[in-house]
Amino acid sequence: MPVKVTVEREIGGRTFRLTTGELAKQASGAVLVQHGETVVFVAAQAGPPRPGIDFFPLTVDYRERAAAAGKFPGGFLKRESRPTTREILTARLTDRPIRPLFPEGYIGEIQIQSNVMSCDLVNDPDVLSIIGASAALSVAPVPFNGPIGAVRVGLIDDQFILFPTRQQMESTQLDLVVAGNKASVLMIEGFGQQIPEQQMGDAIMFAHREIVKICELQEELMQKAGIERTPHEPPPENPFHAILREKAYNKLRDAKTTGHKLERRDAVGVLKNELKAEYFPEGADTTAQGWTLGQFGDAYHDLEARVVRDLILEGKRLDGRGIGDLRAVSCEVGVLPRVHGSAVFTRGETQSLATVVLGTVRDQQRVDGLWDEIGQRFMLHYYFPSFSVGEVKPIRGPGRREIGHGCLAERSVEPVLPAPDKFPYTMRVLSDILESNGSSSMASVCSATLSLMDAGVKLKQPVAGISIGLVKETDKFTLLTDIMGDEDHFGDMDFKVAGTQNGVTGIQLDLKIDGISEDIIRATLEQARNARRELLKTMLSSIRRPRDEISEFAPRLLQIKIDPEKIGLLIGPGGKTIRAIQEETGANIDIEDDGTVTVSGKSAAHAEDAYARIEAMTQEIVVGKVYNGTVSSIKDFGAFIEIAPGKDGLCHISELAEGFVKSVADICKVGDRIQVKVIAIDDQNRVKLSRRAVLADTAAPAETEDVAATEE
Repeated sequence: MPVKVTVEREIGGRTFRLTTGELAKQASGAVLVQHGETVVFVAAQAGPPRPGIDFFPLTVDYRERAAAAGKFPGGFLKRESRPTTREILTARLTDRPIRPLFPEGYIGEIQIQSNVMSCDLVNDPDVLSIIGASAALSVAPVPFNGPIGAVRVGLIDDQFILFPTRQQMESTQLDLVVAGNKASVLMIEGFGQQIPEQQMGDAIMFAHREIVKICELQEELMQKAGIERTPHEPPPENPFHAILREKAYNKLRDAKTTGHKLERRDAVGVLKNELKAEYFPEGADTTAQGWTLGQFGDAYHDLEARVVRDLILEGKRLDGRGIGDLRAVSCEVGVLPRVHGSAVFTRGETQSLATVVLGTVRDQQRVDGLWDEIGQRFMLHYYFPSFSVGEVKPIRGPGRREIGHGCLAERSVEPVLPAPDKFPYTMRVLSDILESNGSSSMASVCSATLSLMDAGVKLKQPVAGISIGLVKETDKFTLLTDIMGDEDHFGDMDFKVAGTQNGVTGIQLDLKIDGISEDIIRATLEQARNARRELLKTMLSSIRRPRDEISEFAPRLLQIKIDPEKIGLLIGPGGKTIRAIQEETGANIDIEDDGTVTVSGKSAAHAEDAYARIEAMTQEIVVGKVYNGTVSSIKDFGAFIEIAPGKDGLCHISELAEGFVKSVADICKVGDRIQVKVIAIDDQNRVKLSRRAVLADTAAPAETEDVAATEE
């Protein structure tokens, strides 16, 4: 029977603890990971290979249950259902550094389940899932070439913070997660406020030094638990390897350098069918020697990989480019009518059509989880239809890949968005991938930037993204700018970098090998920087700066800051006052606890009317200011006009019009709404108004308050 073993170490100023042998003793491996008072339970279960599969069936799931933070799930049902976006992203984050560490040819079933058991609302549990998965696999009888560690790094006042708390994350310039083993880096995912490449490289290496300590802690756990590494029996040599290499290597080289993507695919397919017909005539499943179609398919795929890798190591690419060259890039904005912004970005055979819709505070996505519910004001949704790669597949909801790619692009663009107080709109970008041959997520970054500029969103800087590939054998390696599908599939790395001309906003590394060195990381960042700047030049040739005005079809939003103590006055008894303003103006009004009031309307006139009423109601009466008032009573000597709830002023008959006025009734009647200017407030706080001054100011608008200017 397993014996309980616990190891711990001080990491990031808090106790980091691993425990195994106590829970889930029937699982292949199970570990409890604790950092502070946040606890994640991870179980790894191994199973035999499924008949007929030719891939490694690793599945990872991560769940955050509200009870871990002492909460009930939001909504009607008080039980968690399908995984949230955050849970899907964390599952992907856990999967990516683990997958390359199983030996080639291993196809045993592996399932990893991570459950957050306790959350102290200080330490984020997501990175603990990666560590727990590594530890659980390390104590399980599976051929896992670990352990690996993972850390989160923040940046505050130019100082790197290890495992920043949730409070520190609110002020950090960097959110970086790095995973690796003792020798090298295996996975990177991070987002920052235009972080220079040198500093980003420093942050990654800072993270790796701490990763080594976490790996050592897991090795101590294995030693105390008496765990020995499980050997892997490699599969027998495929008899088709040598035959196909001799017979088809040169032909396949020619096919792989033929024309465009679909032409290359067809040429490779024709050659494969010719060889298949030779060895498996008349639809046979096996040869006379007993060799199978599956063995033939595996060997042909391996030969494709060998051909592509040899070409790249020789400095040759499938489409004839140099290793540092971009494919042809074209950009077009304003391609769709009626929508609030649109753009098409095409790079080689990868094409993204981005559409922008602008909305109000009410359109924000409400996000509930372990922490307090928040409103998400920017969303980027990525769609990858099968026709984009010339295939036929059923249309279903977004999968993990679509969610992951969309969130990568979303968080890469988010750092350059204007602040909510300057641009209070909710923004949604839809990226439809119309054609794909490598790095459609980075194409989405580029198309999103262009479409937001087309929508009039005042970005701090335009953002572009590029993917760098790698082919590495022994000490020789080649980095490839703007990788295509085959270079990604048969290569060793997909290193995506997004950013502005000033620095990195998003970074993601996926590997198929057991790690890369600091030299490769820094060289990749520099190569991506050069490509990104070239991309930005092309993008800005289609639209130099964000449009001055938003689309005429977008709602108009205005914001005003009021004294929080006057929120009750604005709402009125039972909501009577705010309801009346909305009904009479056709605008919507949203109030935040800090006194920020957002007014939205289908037209600027609706929003400005409601804005003026709110301002008059909640602000002090100011001499020289123009108000939209309502005539409350008429006298022989003038009209009393309510310019704010409970605040009347007298507009003398001589101030009603520019010329002689015989009767007040000739100008207005009770209930009329008219614009008046405050010309004086006497010692008894009586307000004197003038309509004549407003009429005179029509020729000199600079002297009146421009309510619409508050939108700026």
